Amino acid sequence: MTKEGDLLGVLEDFITNTQTGHLDSMLIKPADTVEPRLYKTDAKGRILLPFRSMRAVRDVVVVEADAAS
Repeated sequence: MTKEGDLLGVLEDFITNTQTGHLDSMLIKPADTVEPRLYKTDAKGRILLPFRSMRAVRDVVVVEADAAS
């Protein structure tokens, strides 16, 4: 979910830098209402969001929308 309240999709996985152990990106299965072409995606069509865009975690993950495209 963006901080504006738009649902991006479901968090499926993380990409980790194996050398540093830091989380690099989140892999999001896009919601039906989201146009994946507006975002960087992986080979499976999942949205790649930089982990640094994460702002809050509760029942949803809130991200900076500007960092997602």
